[in-house]
Amino acid sequence: DALSVRERQVLQLIAEGHSTKAIAARLAISAKTVESHRSKLMQKLDIHDTASLVRYAIRSGVTQA
Repeated sequence: DALSVRERQVLQLIAEGHSTKAIAARLAISAKTVESHRSKLMQKLDIHDTASLVRYAIRSGVTQA
């Protein structure tokens, strides 16, 4: 499955090192919604930890190292 625009936004902010609360504030969504997006991202991409999620974001061009 392709990532939604919101999932890509959350992925980028995670990769940039923002906290769940900071991402929630920036995107005007709840922290629970951020966690839901993170969980769906990890499930879609078959990734099991945040470090691997960040590596994926860099490799796929969502964010820069």
